[in-house]
Amino acid sequence: MSKDVVDTAGAASRTGATQSPADAGDAGYSKDLKARHVNMIAVGGAIGTGLFLGAGGRLRDAGPALAVAYLVCGIFAFFVVRALGELVLYRPSSGSFVSYAREFLGEKGAYVAGWLYFLNWSTTGIADITAIALYTHYWSLFTDVPQWVLALIALAVVLAVNLISVKIFGEMEFWFAIVKVATLVGFMLIGVFLLATQHQVGDSTPGPGLVMDHGGLLPHGMMPVVLVMQGVIFAYAALELVGVAAGETADPQKVVPRAVNSIMWRVGLFYVGSVVLLALLLPGSAYSADESPFVTVLSGIGVPAAGDVMNLVVLTAAMSSLNSGLYSTGRILRSMAMAGSAPRFTARMNRSQVPYGGILLTCAVCVLGVGLNYLMPSQAFEIVLNVASLGVISTWVIIMVCHLVFVRRAREGLVIRPSFRLRGSPVTEIVTIAFLLAVLGLMGNDPEIGRKTLLLVPVIAVLLVAGWFTVRNRVSKTADRELSTFTG
Repeated sequence: MSKDVVDTAGAASRTGATQSPADAGDAGYSKDLKARHVNMIAVGGAIGTGLFLGAGGRLRDAGPALAVAYLVCGIFAFFVVRALGELVLYRPSSGSFVSYAREFLGEKGAYVAGWLYFLNWSTTGIADITAIALYTHYWSLFTDVPQWVLALIALAVVLAVNLISVKIFGEMEFWFAIVKVATLVGFMLIGVFLLATQHQVGDSTPGPGLVMDHGGLLPHGMMPVVLVMQGVIFAYAALELVGVAAGETADPQKVVPRAVNSIMWRVGLFYVGSVVLLALLLPGSAYSADESPFVTVLSGIGVPAAGDVMNLVVLTAAMSSLNSGLYSTGRILRSMAMAGSAPRFTARMNRSQVPYGGILLTCAVCVLGVGLNYLMPSQAFEIVLNVASLGVISTWVIIMVCHLVFVRRAREGLVIRPSFRLRGSPVTEIVTIAFLLAVLGLMGNDPEIGRKTLLLVPVIAVLLVAGWFTVRNRVSKTADRELSTFTG
């Protein structure tokens, strides 16, 4: 990392001044994201298709113990976001953890962090446009439209929104989150009513007895719970968006702590609470990976158009995820480009102060996903979902490693920690890293998908090494140029 970035970061942490960008990639952004936008971006990151759609198949496979899996993974996800929140208050940056990796792990660390995050969101983007196309096919009006055409239309719409301005992005995420929260609150009120009145749901009578009569918490043993951990962690992906969004809000010192702290109760209420309710309303065998568990319950009590409403909500969640992916990768790639580790055009911004170069690069990969939808429409979703999970886990591990180094430097008196902190360092970071790596390793117990996904690890490693040797001279020249400017 260049000397001026380190010095500026140190000065900012000591004086509290944030007027000058501490990272070259932070210059030029507007500060148009308001507190309500950042709060709802945090909600949007915590609630997505992993709950609205994925919980059905996981309940069938793992049983009611899925609620425990969501709780455990949610706690570790909170640790990650709390660590990131502390780094944000130390030095807000649109480059987020890539900027922190540059400061605490060096340019190689930033390079690895950035490209793995790009891998995560570009493949997640493919999964999102695939999901959008599949959900749209639910309505007969669109049945005859090819899946790849619907995927391309979805990509074009979200791209246009991202390129207009960050304020439009924030508004879109705000209303997407409102739809998701309102749906969950409505379902939970219905679920509590059904539970309290013992109202029949299909052929079942809700209550704790339903769990005990169908094998208890672990009807299929412990292994299925272990195997779904990867999918549960992927369900929490995007929580780190709070760190990226902080670089474009006027008062991160107030906004970020509130947004981060709210994540824990949202996880407890929406994820764990919803799964507990679902387990008490119907046996696990009644749920399916092909249908939202909320539709299964509502259809069981004869709610008209339950499928249409929930399909619209799941479609909204997928659009929200795609929207967030384009937003975050655009900012991350710009931070990398300013340091020389990403193509130069990804540093470009339009008149609305949007880094369109990085957004277009992510879209280019998503266009490949449109081709995948054309060639293998039935397999496209599963293929990219598993690649994305590798990016999620690696991103979270890098955030915790950065925080470990940050705390160590604070103890050496080189930086000052803000009052908003991750408690229990270094134990909290080490336990979180060990848990994430264990989840990665346990994927090997799944011969169908997990093992094939792990085989991609050496391939990705080789590509990263080859890429570093391609860009290292440019990175070095960029750092030297910044240093000469500083000393001159």
